Amino acid sequence: MNKARMEAFSDGVIAILITIMVLELRAPEGVTWQALQPVVPTFFAYVLSFVYVGIYWANHHHLLMLTESVNGGILWANLHLLFWLSLIPFATAWMGEHHYAATPTALYGAVLMCCGIAYTILERALIREQGPNSRLAAAVGIDRKGIASVAAYAVAIPIAFYQPIVSRSLYVAVALMWLVPDSRIEKRIHDA
Repeated sequence: MNKARMEAFSDGVIAILITIMVLELRAPEGVTWQALQPVVPTFFAYVLSFVYVGIYWANHHHLLMLTESVNGGILWANLHLLFWLSLIPFATAWMGEHHYAATPTALYGAVLMCCGIAYTILERALIREQGPNSRLAAAVGIDRKGIASVAAYAVAIPIAFYQPIVSRSLYVAVALMWLVPDSRIEKRIHDA
């Protein structure tokens, strides 16, 4: 089955998610710099989530560049990922509006963890379809960054109930780790 429809659909959903997140940013009532102060937590939550959605979009794109074909299982794995990504705007708004309170911060981490797990499921389904000797399988290998990310989220979620700032720091650290494009996949794309 051709991958083009899945890729186009995913791109559209991700574009809508970013649009929904930016629409959650409300302009303050006042016209002074002080009037912006109450929206600062929501803005920073938006920036973090924008970066996360962008990371997923870029990595999804790279995965599909090394993919020849998809099957029904891959389509469902992709929808599973899109489902969890679609919850990022909700988790972002709740965390930002409540100034990073414990429960919203923990939920944000849970959504990120589920996104990470769903991405891994999609990645494994694509590798199964392409074969163990495919360029994708060779590029991904043991996904240490993916494993480390999910582990960091699993640690950050319970910590949010005691030290939400530590959880937020872990979320930022994981995002920073993924900002650099995956050199394993980049190399395989350039070698092709």
